[in-house]
Amino acid sequence: MKRESYITYKEHPYGCFLYWCSERVLLVLIFDIWYNLFIARCALKFSNKGEVMIKAVFIDYSGTTVMEGGRDMQAAVMRICKHSAVHDPKELMRIWWGMIKEYEAKSYAEAYLTSDEIYMKALRRLETEYGLKDDVPELLGRISDCWATAPVFDDVKDFYENCPLPLYVITNNSVACVEKAMSLNGLNPAGIVSADSVRAYKPHAELFEKALDTAGVSASEAVHIGDSYESDVLGARAAGILPVLLQRSDGNKHDDVITVKSLAEVMPYLK
Repeated sequence: MKRESYITYKEHPYGCFLYWCSERVLLVLIFDIWYNLFIARCALKFSNKGEVMIKAVFIDYSGTTVMEGGRDMQAAVMRICKHSAVHDPKELMRIWWGMIKEYEAKSYAEAYLTSDEIYMKALRRLETEYGLKDDVPELLGRISDCWATAPVFDDVKDFYENCPLPLYVITNNSVACVEKAMSLNGLNPAGIVSADSVRAYKPHAELFEKALDTAGVSASEAVHIGDSYESDVLGARAAGILPVLLQRSDGNKHDDVITVKSLAEVMPYLK
Protein backbone atom coordinates (compact mmCIF):
# COMPACT_ATOMS: atom_id res chain seq x y z
CA MET A 1 0.00 0.00 0.00
CA LYS A 2 1.30 3.43 -0.93
CA ARG A 3 1.91 5.57 2.08
CA GLU A 4 0.61 9.10 1.92
CA SER A 5 2.99 11.89 2.79
CA TYR A 6 1.81 14.99 4.65
CA ILE A 7 3.62 18.24 5.39
CA THR A 8 2.68 21.05 7.74
CA TYR A 9 1.86 24.50 6.41
CA LYS A 10 5.20 25.68 7.84
CA GLU A 11 7.03 23.19 5.59
CA HIS A 12 5.19 24.22 2.42
CA PRO A 13 7.03 27.03 0.56
CA TYR A 14 3.99 29.32 0.42
CA GLY A 15 2.82 28.38 3.90
CA CYS A 16 6.26 29.03 5.31
CA PHE A 17 6.34 32.46 3.71
CA LEU A 18 2.88 33.38 5.06
CA TYR A 19 3.85 32.16 8.52
CA TRP A 20 7.06 34.21 8.35
CA CYS A 21 5.04 37.30 7.40
CA SER A 22 2.35 36.81 10.05
CA GLU A 23 4.96 36.45 12.79
CA ARG A 24 6.58 39.73 11.80
CA VAL A 25 3.28 41.59 11.47
CA LEU A 26 2.42 40.53 15.02
CA LEU A 27 5.84 41.62 16.26
CA VAL A 28 5.47 44.98 14.51
CA LEU A 29 2.06 45.52 16.11
CA ILE A 30 3.38 44.62 19.56
CA PHE A 31 6.39 46.88 19.09
CA ASP A 32 4.21 49.74 17.85
CA ILE A 33 1.98 49.57 20.94
CA TRP A 34 5.02 49.34 23.25
CA TYR A 35 6.81 52.19 21.48
CA ASN A 36 3.81 54.53 21.67
CA LEU A 37 3.42 53.86 25.39
CA PHE A 38 7.16 54.28 25.95
CA ILE A 39 7.25 57.61 24.16
CA ALA A 40 4.12 58.81 25.98
CA ARG A 41 5.52 57.91 29.39
CA CYS A 42 8.85 59.54 28.57
CA ALA A 43 7.05 62.68 27.47
CA LEU A 44 5.57 62.94 30.95
CA LYS A 45 8.37 61.56 33.06
CA PHE A 46 11.16 63.53 31.46
CA SER A 47 9.25 66.65 30.42
CA ASN A 48 11.10 68.79 32.94
CA LYS A 49 14.49 67.48 31.85
CA GLY A 50 14.19 67.71 28.08
CA GLU A 51 13.62 70.45 25.55
CA VAL A 52 9.82 70.32 25.90
CA MET A 53 8.23 70.97 29.28
CA ILE A 54 4.68 70.26 30.36
CA LYS A 55 3.37 73.68 31.35
CA ALA A 56 -0.37 73.09 31.77
CA VAL A 57 -2.71 70.31 32.85
CA PHE A 58 -6.19 69.93 31.38
CA ILE A 59 -8.78 67.88 33.25
CA ASP A 60 -12.25 66.64 32.36
CA TYR A 61 -15.27 67.55 34.53
CA SER A 62 -18.07 64.94 34.57
CA GLY A 63 -16.82 61.45 35.36
CA THR A 64 -13.32 62.70 36.17
CA THR A 65 -13.77 65.57 38.62
CA VAL A 66 -17.36 64.91 39.70
CA MET A 67 -19.38 61.70 39.93
CA GLU A 68 -22.09 61.07 37.38
CA GLY A 69 -24.43 59.36 39.84
CA GLY A 70 -24.77 61.72 42.78
CA ARG A 71 -27.75 61.86 45.14
CA ASP A 72 -29.49 64.66 43.22
CA MET A 73 -29.07 62.81 39.94
CA GLN A 74 -30.46 59.62 41.48
CA ALA A 75 -33.48 61.58 42.73
CA ALA A 76 -34.12 62.99 39.25
CA VAL A 77 -33.83 59.51 37.72
CA MET A 78 -36.31 58.03 40.20
CA ARG A 79 -38.70 60.91 39.56
CA ILE A 80 -38.68 60.23 35.82
CA CYS A 81 -39.13 56.49 36.42
CA LYS A 82 -42.14 57.22 38.60
CA HIS A 83 -43.80 59.44 36.01
CA SER A 84 -42.99 57.55 32.81
CA ALA A 85 -43.27 54.08 31.29
CA VAL A 86 -39.61 53.37 32.03
CA HIS A 87 -39.55 52.07 35.61
CA ASP A 88 -36.05 50.57 35.66
CA PRO A 89 -33.43 53.23 36.55
CA LYS A 90 -30.67 51.43 34.63
CA GLU A 91 -32.79 51.22 31.51
CA LEU A 92 -33.73 54.88 31.85
CA MET A 93 -30.06 55.88 32.10
CA ARG A 94 -29.27 53.80 29.01
CA ILE A 95 -32.03 55.59 27.09
CA TRP A 96 -31.10 59.00 28.49
CA TRP A 97 -27.38 58.80 27.71
CA GLY A 98 -28.12 57.41 24.27
CA MET A 99 -30.17 60.51 23.54
CA ILE A 100 -27.56 62.89 25.00
CA LYS A 101 -24.71 61.37 22.99
CA GLU A 102 -26.83 61.43 19.85
CA TYR A 103 -27.60 65.13 20.25
CA GLU A 104 -24.04 66.04 21.20
CA ALA A 105 -22.71 64.29 18.10
CA LYS A 106 -25.04 66.35 15.89
CA SER A 107 -24.48 69.57 17.80
CA TYR A 108 -21.72 71.47 16.02
CA ALA A 109 -21.11 75.00 14.72
CA GLU A 110 -24.38 76.46 13.40
CA ALA A 111 -26.29 73.41 14.63
CA TYR A 112 -24.85 73.68 18.14
CA LEU A 113 -27.17 73.22 21.12
CA THR A 114 -26.25 74.07 24.71
CA SER A 115 -26.39 71.30 27.30
CA ASP A 116 -29.70 72.66 28.64
CA GLU A 117 -31.18 72.68 25.14
CA ILE A 118 -30.06 69.09 24.69
CA TYR A 119 -31.57 68.07 28.04
CA MET A 120 -34.85 69.71 27.06
CA LYS A 121 -34.96 67.82 23.74
CA ALA A 122 -34.29 64.56 25.59
CA LEU A 123 -37.06 65.29 28.12
CA ARG A 124 -39.52 66.09 25.34
CA ARG A 125 -38.66 62.76 23.71
CA LEU A 126 -39.31 61.01 27.00
CA GLU A 127 -42.73 62.70 26.94
CA THR A 128 -43.63 61.54 23.44
CA GLU A 129 -41.91 58.14 23.36
CA TYR A 130 -42.14 56.97 26.98
CA GLY A 131 -45.17 58.82 28.34
CA LEU A 132 -43.36 61.11 30.77
CA LYS A 133 -45.91 63.22 32.63
CA ASP A 134 -44.20 65.89 34.73
CA ASP A 135 -43.37 69.59 34.91
CA VAL A 136 -40.63 69.38 32.27
CA PRO A 137 -39.20 72.94 32.63
CA GLU A 138 -38.91 72.48 36.40
CA LEU A 139 -37.41 69.02 35.91
CA LEU A 140 -34.89 70.50 33.48
CA GLY A 141 -33.73 72.92 36.18
CA ARG A 142 -33.19 70.08 38.62
CA ILE A 143 -31.22 68.03 36.10
CA SER A 144 -29.01 71.02 35.26
CA ASP A 145 -28.34 71.61 38.96
CA CYS A 146 -27.36 67.94 39.37
CA TRP A 147 -24.09 68.59 37.56
CA ALA A 148 -23.26 71.60 39.72
CA THR A 149 -24.00 69.78 42.98
CA ALA A 150 -22.55 66.40 42.00
CA PRO A 151 -20.04 65.09 44.58
CA VAL A 152 -16.36 65.17 43.67
CA PHE A 153 -14.23 62.02 43.77
CA ASP A 154 -12.07 61.41 46.82
CA ASP A 155 -8.80 62.15 45.01
CA VAL A 156 -9.94 65.41 43.39
CA LYS A 157 -9.43 68.00 46.13
CA ASP A 158 -5.85 66.94 46.81
CA PHE A 159 -5.02 66.96 43.11
CA TYR A 160 -6.54 70.38 42.47
CA GLU A 161 -4.76 71.86 45.48
CA ASN A 162 -1.34 70.30 44.91
CA CYS A 163 -1.03 70.11 41.14
CA PRO A 164 2.30 71.89 40.49
CA LEU A 165 1.14 73.26 37.12
CA PRO A 166 -1.80 75.48 36.09
CA LEU A 167 -4.91 73.29 35.97
CA TYR A 168 -7.76 73.94 33.52
CA VAL A 169 -11.16 72.23 33.45
CA ILE A 170 -12.25 71.20 29.93
CA THR A 171 -15.95 70.45 29.88
CA ASN A 172 -19.09 69.84 27.85
CA ASN A 173 -21.04 71.52 30.67
CA SER A 174 -21.61 75.26 30.93
CA VAL A 175 -19.10 77.54 32.63
CA ALA A 176 -21.78 78.61 35.16
CA CYS A 177 -22.38 74.98 36.13
CA VAL A 178 -18.70 74.22 36.68
CA GLU A 179 -18.06 77.52 38.45
CA LYS A 180 -20.81 76.67 40.94
CA ALA A 181 -19.32 73.22 41.52
CA MET A 182 -15.86 74.69 42.04
CA SER A 183 -17.22 77.18 44.56
CA LEU A 184 -19.20 74.54 46.47
CA ASN A 185 -16.13 72.32 46.77
CA GLY A 186 -13.50 74.99 47.38
CA LEU A 187 -11.63 74.22 44.15
CA ASN A 188 -9.73 76.89 42.24
CA PRO A 189 -8.65 75.87 38.74
CA ALA A 190 -6.72 78.32 36.60
CA GLY A 191 -9.60 78.38 34.15
CA ILE A 192 -12.69 76.66 32.75
CA VAL A 193 -13.09 76.00 29.04
CA SER A 194 -16.61 75.05 27.95
CA ALA A 195 -17.95 73.57 24.73
CA ASP A 196 -20.22 76.62 24.56
CA SER A 197 -17.20 78.82 23.76
CA VAL A 198 -16.43 76.96 20.50
CA ARG A 199 -19.87 75.53 19.73
CA ALA A 200 -18.49 71.99 19.68
CA TYR A 201 -18.50 69.11 22.14
CA LYS A 202 -15.77 66.57 22.79
CA PRO A 203 -14.11 64.90 20.96
CA HIS A 204 -13.96 67.84 18.50
CA ALA A 205 -10.46 69.28 18.49
CA GLU A 206 -11.76 72.86 18.68
CA LEU A 207 -12.53 72.54 22.39
CA PHE A 208 -9.01 71.34 23.19
CA GLU A 209 -7.44 73.96 20.91
CA LYS A 210 -9.41 76.62 22.78
CA ALA A 211 -7.94 75.28 26.02
CA LEU A 212 -4.43 75.61 24.58
CA ASP A 213 -5.17 79.19 23.58
CA THR A 214 -6.61 79.95 27.03
CA ALA A 215 -3.60 78.47 28.80
CA GLY A 216 -1.16 80.08 26.39
CA VAL A 217 0.72 76.85 25.68
CA SER A 218 1.43 74.66 22.66
CA ALA A 219 0.00 71.15 22.27
CA SER A 220 3.35 69.59 23.23
CA GLU A 221 3.32 71.55 26.50
CA ALA A 222 0.00 70.20 27.79
CA VAL A 223 -1.44 66.95 29.10
CA HIS A 224 -5.14 66.09 29.32
CA ILE A 225 -6.69 63.78 31.93
CA GLY A 226 -10.13 62.27 31.36
CA ASP A 227 -12.20 59.16 31.98
CA SER A 228 -13.54 58.64 28.43
CA TYR A 229 -11.44 57.11 25.67
CA GLU A 230 -13.79 58.31 22.93
CA SER A 231 -14.27 61.86 24.24
CA ASP A 232 -11.09 62.66 26.16
CA VAL A 233 -8.32 60.53 24.66
CA LEU A 234 -9.36 60.86 21.02
CA GLY A 235 -10.25 64.52 21.45
CA ALA A 236 -6.92 65.42 23.05
CA ARG A 237 -5.02 63.51 20.38
CA ALA A 238 -6.91 65.31 17.63
CA ALA A 239 -5.42 68.53 18.99
CA GLY A 240 -1.95 67.00 19.44
CA ILE A 241 -2.19 66.89 23.24
CA LEU A 242 -0.83 63.97 25.27
CA PRO A 243 -3.84 62.14 26.84
CA VAL A 244 -4.01 60.25 30.13
CA LEU A 245 -6.96 57.91 30.62
CA LEU A 246 -8.35 57.76 34.16
CA GLN A 247 -10.01 54.45 35.02
CA ARG A 248 -10.83 54.36 38.72
CA SER A 249 -12.65 51.06 38.23
CA ASP A 250 -12.17 48.24 35.75
CA GLY A 251 -13.14 49.12 32.21
CA ASN A 252 -12.15 48.43 28.63
CA LYS A 253 -8.39 48.28 28.34
CA HIS A 254 -6.63 50.47 25.79
CA ASP A 255 -2.99 49.63 25.13
CA ASP A 256 -2.25 52.81 23.22
CA VAL A 257 -2.66 55.33 26.04
CA ILE A 258 -1.24 55.96 29.50
CA THR A 259 -3.85 54.66 31.96
CA VAL A 260 -4.03 55.48 35.68
CA LYS A 261 -6.40 54.41 38.44
CA SER A 262 -6.32 57.65 40.40
CA LEU A 263 -5.31 61.29 40.01
CA ALA A 264 -2.58 60.68 42.56
CA GLU A 265 -0.81 58.45 40.01
CA VAL A 266 -0.48 61.41 37.65
CA MET A 267 1.23 63.67 40.18
CA PRO A 268 4.76 62.16 40.00
CA TYR A 269 4.91 62.85 36.27
CA LEU A 270 4.18 66.53 36.78
CA LYS A 271 6.91 67.31 39.32
